[in-house]
Amino acid sequence: MEKICNQIIEWLKEKVEGANGKGLVFGLSGGVDSAVVAGLAKKAFPNDSLGIIMPCHSNPIDEEHALLVAKYLNLKTVRVDLSNVYDQFIRSAGIKNNNKLALANVKPRLRMTTLYYFAQTYNYLVAGSSNKSEFTVGYFTKHGDSGVDLLPLASLTKTEVWQLARILKIPQEIIEKAPSAGLWEGQTDEEEMGFGYDVLDNYIKNKTGPRDVVERIEKMYRISEHKRNFPPIFVPKTNK
Repeated sequence: MEKICNQIIEWLKEKVEGANGKGLVFGLSGGVDSAVVAGLAKKAFPNDSLGIIMPCHSNPIDEEHALLVAKYLNLKTVRVDLSNVYDQFIRSAGIKNNNKLALANVKPRLRMTTLYYFAQTYNYLVAGSSNKSEFTVGYFTKHGDSGVDLLPLASLTKTEVWQLARILKIPQEIIEKAPSAGLWEGQTDEEEMGFGYDVLDNYIKNKTGPRDVVERIEKMYRISEHKRNFPPIFVPKTNK
């Protein structure tokens, strides 16, 4: 994993240089994935890494943890509270239904917009924190947390991300924190998915697991395929 860590750092440098950029910007959520991205970015671009803390009716502990990571890494941060923006959007759109997930997914899409504002301002690329476990089952918001320029962790399972966190010496309370997308109060990844990351990562690595869980994982993979691909492009038929 130490070798992979160094490879990711060099890959980030190459990708930013190839885009004629100066550095990286990323969301700093207080979770382990964003903390690892922050640690990698800071090593790749010591003076041009920017973490954006974007509470949106969020648990205050998440911001505390984000600041803890920033302090440890000596990372520059900007705080953008999106709570009022979110509320105004709901009012302006006249949304009256109670589709919990649709409402929750507005938050990561507002964060995506915020990140690209700062990216264009500083000539940075946006680094995302989605990992292979999340990508496999589609546990991410289309055009939200997947709306990025680079995905340094998308080939690594959640278990491997935790290993990277230890190599980068991310604070222990961040590593031990229950994974959550912060979509609503009390929400956790594993409760929403219906299985733990240990089970999911074992399936990804070995294609084995309890039959009912394997069937659920494979179904989630199939129905989320559109989220991992560029939108289909219509091609006119030609008569020959």
